Amino acid sequence: MTSTTRLTVAQALVRFLAAQYTERDGARRRLIAATWGVFGHGNVAGVGQALVEYGAVMPYHQGRNEQAMVHAAVGYARQSNRLSAHAVTTSIGPGATNLVTGAALATVNHLPVLLLPGDVFATHPADPVLQQLEFPRAGDVSVNDCLRPVSAYFDRITRPEALIPAALQAMRVLTDPVETGAVTLALPQDVQAEAFDWPEELFAERTWTVRRPGADPVELAEAVRAIRAARRPLVVAGGGVHHSRAEDALARFAEATGIPVASTQAGKGSLRWDHPQDVGGIGHTGTAVADELARAADLVIGVGTRYTDFTTASGTLFTGDGVRFLNLNIAPYDGHKLAGLPLVADARGALEALTEALEAHGHRVDPAYVARYTEGKRNWERQVDLCLAAGQPDTRPTQRQVIGALDAVVDASDIVINAAGSLPGDLHKLWRARSRDQYHLEYGYSCMGYEIPAAIGVSLAAPGRPVWALVGDGTYLMMPTEIVTAMQERIPIKVLLVQNHGYASIGGLSESVGAERFATDYRFRAADGTYTGAPLPVDLAANAASLGMRVLRATTVRDLRAALTEARDADTPTCVYVETETADTVSGAPSAEAWWDVPVAETATRSSAVKAREEYDRHVSTRRRHL
Repeated sequence: MTSTTRLTVAQALVRFLAAQYTERDGARRRLIAATWGVFGHGNVAGVGQALVEYGAVMPYHQGRNEQAMVHAAVGYARQSNRLSAHAVTTSIGPGATNLVTGAALATVNHLPVLLLPGDVFATHPADPVLQQLEFPRAGDVSVNDCLRPVSAYFDRITRPEALIPAALQAMRVLTDPVETGAVTLALPQDVQAEAFDWPEELFAERTWTVRRPGADPVELAEAVRAIRAARRPLVVAGGGVHHSRAEDALARFAEATGIPVASTQAGKGSLRWDHPQDVGGIGHTGTAVADELARAADLVIGVGTRYTDFTTASGTLFTGDGVRFLNLNIAPYDGHKLAGLPLVADARGALEALTEALEAHGHRVDPAYVARYTEGKRNWERQVDLCLAAGQPDTRPTQRQVIGALDAVVDASDIVINAAGSLPGDLHKLWRARSRDQYHLEYGYSCMGYEIPAAIGVSLAAPGRPVWALVGDGTYLMMPTEIVTAMQERIPIKVLLVQNHGYASIGGLSESVGAERFATDYRFRAADGTYTGAPLPVDLAANAASLGMRVLRATTVRDLRAALTEARDADTPTCVYVETETADTVSGAPSAEAWWDVPVAETATRSSAVKAREEYDRHVSTRRRHL
């Protein structure tokens, strides 16, 4: 007879999660390393009680905002190479719906997080209960259904015994390198507290192998032929390089063949900035040398990239005669993009196989091609030197000088986190990544408010390393709440808070598309009713201090360098606050080397919009469909 243990559904779930592990390359890790939670009536007596019951085996982190908890979990998962993740539990109603943005971010970026929102009563003892959405045409719909389209897997546990197959499916998806993302198990509050006789086998340790599928021999042979035939090949390194830990394999491939490597936001750091084959970021926020190579390339070798519109310049970048695509990707969906030749496999193994095959043929690109991109890289680095130069020590710094000051105080152990605003473009162009995981840009969803909670998650995954959250004032105002969590947990994150009085990035974009910077500055209303008065007297440094952070105010270039050095050495959460020069313009970094499609009004009376539409039509005419 199978032995059983009588537990509630929530208790069984927590015990089950505590026994799950991943294994890749011989390294074994806890799959669900901790659970974040905000409690309400929909989970306090279920999952909340279970976490008390089994606190010895399931660590818990107290969050302040449900969306922010998901961001922290995502930061942890990314830093853990998707081999370890966190769970997030919330009550029903607003607690559950607050998860949606974080879930979308996780799924867009293929990063695992387990969501455990409470749900309305499965038994319907009274309709409606508190925070229940009544849907007259279907009795089984709740607000949690809005998590379906942003989840990689979704299930609602309406009977205790249904937890077993659902939990196993959840673990399968979390550990699948192709399917992973946000996994949602909606838990009706009555079912959470219901007891059931569970088979003991459910709580035995279980190890999930994270696969490294090899390349199909036919696809591999075709890929080798394509590379050997190319005269101007270019690698586009995406986030899959990091997920696979394929950085060393990519370096060997580039060194053996002489093929240059450009990187997406997610792929930056695949090669160190000073590697001879690294030509920097690509696309709308790319470097001059990378984008020039992209326009002339006859073979684009995408490694672990989704080819977003920023990478392809909305279809206007890869325009060379006869250009074709070779897509090395673990996901068939991405492997077939741009009518490319697919090489569906794990990035590390496939790169190693490609290198071996090409070395056997003695293949290497023409020395003239190497000389061309080497000179382009040298010229670009001179521009970066000028951009990052400190300037006069007693003047207010520009945003690019802020980046330069940070660049001067960090080493390969530091991790820099950003997601939105004008900083991603500047960082993609100018940041000199010193290690494979130093550059942490969330640009799949580009979610304002991500940086501070993500820094907490990254710090939990990489204790002892300096972790910087780079935020503008717009992003800071979205979600500063997890500063309290950093204080509570004594996690010494460093927040670099840049005050430029509004949405600087969108302000510049607004101007370029004829919208005249409408409502993008943080200013009082002027006499004519527009937001063009004096800047709002908001003291964000005081706000951070009120939440417990130690705050260092920097007013000059000299102050900034000293404050960053002090913050880096701090063992408590510390904020460096700086107000930048040219507050109503974008950063002053080199302009975009490639276009980005933001549709402009087709008809308008204002001259700014008319001119912007003329420029838009000019760019649209260069778009290319790859067939």
